[in-house]
Parts: sequence; structure tokens; C-alpha cells
Amino acid sequence: MTTTNVDPAELAKFSELAHRWWDVNSEFRPLHQINPLRLDWINGMAPLKDKQVLDVGCGGGILSDAMARAGGHVTGIDLATKSLKVAQLHALETQTPNVSYREISAEDIAAESPSQFDVVTCMEMLEHVPDPASVVNACARLVKPGGWVFFSTLNRNPKSFLFAIVGAEYVLNLLPRGTHEYAKFIRPSELASFCRTAGLALQATKGLQYNPLTRRYWLDGNTSVNYMIATQRAL
Repeated sequence: MTTTNVDPAELAKFSELAHRWWDVNSEFRPLHQINPLRLDWINGMAPLKDKQVLDVGCGGGILSDAMARAGGHVTGIDLATKSLKVAQLHALETQTPNVSYREISAEDIAAESPSQFDVVTCMEMLEHVPDPASVVNACARLVKPGGWVFFSTLNRNPKSFLFAIVGAEYVLNLLPRGTHEYAKFIRPSELASFCRTAGLALQATKGLQYNPLTRRYWLDGNTSVNYMIATQRAL
């Protein structure tokens, strides 16, 4: 079975930029800047050392690489071939331990390897697929009972449209124009509903903020634009 929960235009968009994933001054600069914040939050909730970790929608491997360096045994999956090749090359060049990459969908690996992972991450990915609930369900099937699943995405409201699209893509040029589609943004209540339906219990939420003057990112309780949630599968 091969899943069709993929938007070819989204894959093409990220493939086009693949060679720039590890350039910290490129379009991916925001991901490099927020990566330590995400890693610390995940590692604080679910210590990664010696754990089996799956990174869904890993792209060029920015988070996968960091989680492996934090002691996790990490598998990164994506459907953008060029991005995966960049991730693999970077792991080889920097000799990152315990990280591997596969071109496979969340749904397909869930059918192949249910309940195999202690921690599953799915960051900045749900807003790029046609059926985010299907991905959430796959993540729930992939994690072991008692294991942790982390998601991050963008809230859908006028403020997030102003900040994440108008501000980030058109005014500040933090992201390439067309990176995000407002209609695909997901309210926290919607994501929580997807999680409940999939058998995941919500444990914590965090908002991600940015100050364009200081170019600084930080985490707090405000989930009005970018937000992350931590969930656990029932034992």
C-alpha cells in the first residue's frame, strides 16, 4: 500500500530548496534558530538518550541530526527525495551517530512498524499535507504505549496570517514566498481533536515567539501563531 496523503506542489517546493537546508543564512535560517528551543523542550519532556526516535517530515534533517546528537537512535522520514539526500550527506560529512533516513510516508511506516518508537516528532509538517489527521493517526500507531508524540504547526487566525505569511514571507523575508497556505493552518483545538481520536492524550503546549528587531525566538504559553504540543499514547 502506498499512501496518497501528499501534495506534489509541496514536495516540489522543498525539493527546489534542498541544497540550502544546511546553510544557516538561507531560507531555512528560522529552522536553525528555533531548533535548540524545540530540542530542549522535547528532550525535557521525553529524554532522548538511548531511545528509538522517529522524525516524521524530517526534510534536510535539522531536528533529526540534533536528536541523534542528544543520544537518540533516530530515523528521519520524508517524501522529498532531494531533501533526504541532503540529510544523508550531512550525516556522513559530520559523522552524526545513530541517524538514518528513509523515503517513506508516515502512514506506510505505521503499517510496517507499529508501536516501534519511544518518541515520534512531527514538526512543521502537518500544515503541508492534504489530510493532517491521517498523519496524526499514523504517529499514534508508530509510538509505543506510554511513548511521546510531539507536533508543531501554525494556528489559523488573523494574527497568524499577518505574522506567518504577510510578515515572515513578504515583509521580513524570513521564508520564501508561498511557503505557507493559510487554509492549511490548524487551530490547537483541531489538532487536539485529531490527537484524541488517535488515542493520544495532550500533556503540554508551547507557543513560539519571534522579535524581528532582536531576531530572537523564545518559547512561552502564547499559542496564537506557532505552537507545539506534547502528547502521550495511553499505556
